[in-house]
Amino acid sequence: MSQFLQMGANTTLSASKGNIRISHEISTLLDISLTAFLLTDSDKVQGDSGIIFYNQPTSSTGVATLLPSEQVGNTKVHNINFDMDKAPEGITKIAITLTEDNNTGFSNVKNLKAEICTENTIIQLSPSSFTNENGIVVLELYLRNGQTKAKAIWRGFDSGLEGLCKNYGVEVEADEPNKHSEAQITQYQTSKEPDSIVAAADHKNNQQSKPSLNLEKVKGKINLDKGQKPVIIDKTPEITATVSWKTGTDYDIYALVYTKDGKQIDVAMFGARGVPPLKSYGNGAVEHMGDVGRSIQSEKTETIKLRLRDDILAVVPVVYSAQSNGTGSFYRYKVSMSIDNHNGTSVTISAKNANNNNKIYTCVPGILYNTPDGVIISPLELYSKPNSESRPILKMGSSKMVEVIMDKGPINNYK
Repeated sequence: MSQFLQMGANTTLSASKGNIRISHEISTLLDISLTAFLLTDSDKVQGDSGIIFYNQPTSSTGVATLLPSEQVGNTKVHNINFDMDKAPEGITKIAITLTEDNNTGFSNVKNLKAEICTENTIIQLSPSSFTNENGIVVLELYLRNGQTKAKAIWRGFDSGLEGLCKNYGVEVEADEPNKHSEAQITQYQTSKEPDSIVAAADHKNNQQSKPSLNLEKVKGKINLDKGQKPVIIDKTPEITATVSWKTGTDYDIYALVYTKDGKQIDVAMFGARGVPPLKSYGNGAVEHMGDVGRSIQSEKTETIKLRLRDDILAVVPVVYSAQSNGTGSFYRYKVSMSIDNHNGTSVTISAKNANNNNKIYTCVPGILYNTPDGVIISPLELYSKPNSESRPILKMGSSKMVEVIMDKGPINNYK
């Protein structure tokens, strides 16, 4: 069943959990991000945990989980899951917001729309026109008399993320006086914990920025699932990214490297259209340890070694099976990736969300960010479109984090 919710109207949802999907046309002028605020009855956040954004994509209770944005044709899609039954004590509302981080304004956003999906119901929302707004509240989910309700808001703020933060009780730290013209938000902070969240870095020097959000530095053996908060591990002289799978097919792994000067380098034992094979980059900074081929072993692995230099911002290991490798779903062959710093810490991401489609050839388990404080590991578990032979590409996203765009790179060569 489908229904339309007019601006300012509210409705009762058929279930307490579901998904919100916001889409718009892609433009080189635009850089749009989604942020959710978990609010009390007074429409204020309680602290750090009340802000859901790219570097804190899920709440501790699971009331909201921000998924990586996707590109579908000429459309960018933002998704966030919700489960209001998991709202922490004192939280009665979720505000879903968008910001346009290039300061171009939402008047230039084409075909902007939102959908709330619960069980078999889809509720469609469309905004009125905007002018110079750089931040908008799209909708609110809220609890009323034991029911989950939604209200279409579409209210704009000229001051973008700063205006949204102030609206919900988040103090924004002023920047240095001699940099006031560079349109930046260096911190947004709650009154309870004043130095806790770094939201974005200098727009002018965004390629020098690093993600930071009180990430937990972990040790020992850690398992990460899609939607979980990233973790940080100690950066050692040599880190390995090892992909394993049950025998029966022949996967290949390769690595996409993103540098501070905005370049992508593909480290792979096989080429792609216009991209030759490259076993090692940067004198061994990222090095493929060789193709294992087919064998009778019960489990097979391929490994990439990382000796991270300061000029590398991120590394994305990719798992691929096609072009004579044989088919077989990532779920069926129990694909997983383990990041090991060889100092007592390993982080594993498994392909738990894969389906049985034998025609999906590419999986990106996660992304590694190289920072002075350590290596941040974020679980992604992204999959290519069925029958796609194209590599992913990397770009600097609106939140000053490297993003993975599936199916937009060169077509892999036949092996």
